[in-house]
This record gives sequence, C-alpha cells and structure tokens, in this order.
Amino acid sequence: MLLESDIKSYFLNPEKNGPLVLEAQGRTFNPFEWTKDNKSLLENNLLKYGGILLRNFNINSVSEFNRMVQIFSPDLLDYVYRSTPRTKLGGKIYTATEYPADRVIQLHNENAYSRSWPNKIFFFSVIIASEGGETPIADSRNVYKKIDSHIKDKFEEHGVMYTRNYTKGIDLSWEEVFQTEEKAEVEKYCKKNNIKFEWKTGVPELTTKQTCQASFVHPTSGESVWFNQAHLFHISSLDEDSRLSLIRELGEENIPRNASYGNGEPLECEVLDHIREVYTHEKIKFKWHKGDIMILDNLLMAHGRETYKGERKVAVAMA
Repeated sequence: MLLESDIKSYFLNPEKNGPLVLEAQGRTFNPFEWTKDNKSLLENNLLKYGGILLRNFNINSVSEFNRMVQIFSPDLLDYVYRSTPRTKLGGKIYTATEYPADRVIQLHNENAYSRSWPNKIFFFSVIIASEGGETPIADSRNVYKKIDSHIKDKFEEHGVMYTRNYTKGIDLSWEEVFQTEEKAEVEKYCKKNNIKFEWKTGVPELTTKQTCQASFVHPTSGESVWFNQAHLFHISSLDEDSRLSLIRELGEENIPRNASYGNGEPLECEVLDHIREVYTHEKIKFKWHKGDIMILDNLLMAHGRETYKGERKVAVAMA
C-alpha cells in the first residue's frame, strides 16, 4: 500500500490535474519491492491521470530501469515497423528517438500511425541536457475534445492514410523499419497488418500505404482519444527548406512519408495547423531530474521532445 512516509504525491501541473508525481522519501527506499507491492495502485492512477512521474526512486542505471519496468510490465515489446531511428540498449530497452538536437519532435502517441501500438511507454532520464531537452506530454482526451467537431467528423469518417516511400540514403531504410533484410518478411508483415505494398525499381525501392484510425475509444476507461499522426507524417510538418529540397530531389509523390484522408483526399494545411494548435495548448512541460521515470498510458497521453543543447540520454521501453 502507499504510505505517506514512503511517498510524497503531487501534480506536475495542478491546473490540468496531472500527471501525478510520486516522489520517494529517503535513500533506503527499495523501488523494486515498492513496485511489486503497488502494481494495482500504479495501474489505477495511470488510467485516471494518463501519466505518472516516479522521482527519487533510486534507479541509477539502464539495467535497473529494465528490472523495474519488467516488474510492472513483464511483456516488453520490440520496436518493429519503425518511424524513427533508435538504438537498442540491451533487452528491449531503446534510446529515445535519435533526432537532431535543434529539431522539435511534435506531440504524438507512439505508433499511432499503425494498427499496432504499445499500451504503455516508459521513459528513464539518464543524462539531462544542459539546456532544454524536455519530454512534453498532452492528454489525448483533452486534445480530442478541443478539435473542431467538423474536422473530427471528417477524420473519423475516413481515417488517415499513411504513405511511406523507401529510398536508399533518405530517411529510414525498409530494412531498419521492418527490422529484416528479407523482402519476404516485409511482405508477411504487411499482409498481416493490412499494409498495401509495392516493390519498385529505381526511386523509391518500396512504397507502402496503410489506412488507420483517427481516434480511438480506450478499452478500459471508455474515453475517446485523438490517436493518429497525420500532423506528424504530413509534408507540412517539415521546415520549408527540407520540404522543398525533398520535392526537388524526389518529386512530391516520392517523398519518404506523407498523410492524407483514408479515402486518398489531401489533408488541408489549415486543418493540420488547427490540430497542432490544440496540441500546443494542451502541452505540459517539465524539467527532467536525473533518474526520473515517466510512465504513460500511450492511448491517454501523447509525448514529444523539445530542442536541447549538450548531451542528453533518455531510455525507453514499451509494453
């Protein structure tokens, strides 16, 4: 059970009622025993608030993080059908997305561009950047409520189609995304997950298309959440120089990734701007402390990354 002498609890953002912070008191605190004894408490609060930040839990290494995560969620996932580069740190622990430090990673739910996603995602702050590098979050329930109803209706009617073109030397290769060098394995994965695929000669080597959900009803809480990555995959998410450079080099139909409505109709830039504005309004940002562990219900809470300076390392696990 949760004892006041063991844990101090408060909200990171009281105005938005979350996420919940559980801060351990004292150097003798045993995080492994506590997690084992309080799994139901963690599950209940995660469902209620969407995110929990564990602070001062005496976790000092990636291996300890791995041990603790597996006590709470023993069935960790491999990162297959990737959209970003990551490095495996051992077991099923990965680095957070390896993206240039001067670029923002927009708020998103992990793997919402597919029909298969983790229910939970864990972050462990190993090295804190000298400046910036926060992992902002946003409640997907609130995002859903604040998107204009006519926009929401159209997305929910058609879904979102994600188009990916794989060209050697540009963005991720198909070998990295699918974690195989065998075309037969790629085809097997695509067929299993209702992904249309076409091998080509020249540029690109492979094109895939998949139509997925725009929103989702949480299977436990019954709450509606905004759950897609249209605003992230669409070409408008790139800065102007990168966008024009890719179009000049490849042609707009061959850029590495793009999004449209599920019926193939182009997404309107003003619609995507509105969605991004809602995410910005709902953003909750906090400073990492060394050793912090953040647990998110991946359906209820989106996450991103701010720009940073200096060295930064955050380990990630998905379950």
